Amino acid sequence: MLQHVSAQSKELPGLRATLDRLVYFHDPDVLQTDAPHAFIYFITITNLSDTSVTLKGRRWVIRGEDGHQNVIEGEGIVGKEPTLATGESFSYNSHHATHCNCTAEGSFHGIDSSGHLIHLRIPSFQMTIPPEASGSQTELELS
Repeated sequence: MLQHVSAQSKELPGLRATLDRLVYFHDPDVLQTDAPHAFIYFITITNLSDTSVTLKGRRWVIRGEDGHQNVIEGEGIVGKEPTLATGESFSYNSHHATHCNCTAEGSFHGIDSSGHLIHLRIPSFQMTIPPEASGSQTELELS
């Protein structure tokens, strides 16, 4: 079962997540009609701490400008449980689909080489539907 950020879990200094790219995708023939806007995010997790870590899961909180909130959590990161030694990185991409502009934030959870529960926060980022949303794919600027 996925461990939540709790008093038992410590944020590990030197372990960080960076949003590398954000791409907007719109294709009504591919996406669900209730969530026709997809945001493909590219994240790199870098371990600059003094211990190795194994990432076991993630938790996302997506807040829509219309007031809705969606919490997505589960084991693994794109089906993997990466182990990162000091100085190593893990990069991946995935997506969130929505019907309106949203803010995404969250955390990754795991254990360090001593078996202690650790987490790192995913910096908040905006998923804003571009005004020219009729095209299929648009690279978005990161703020």
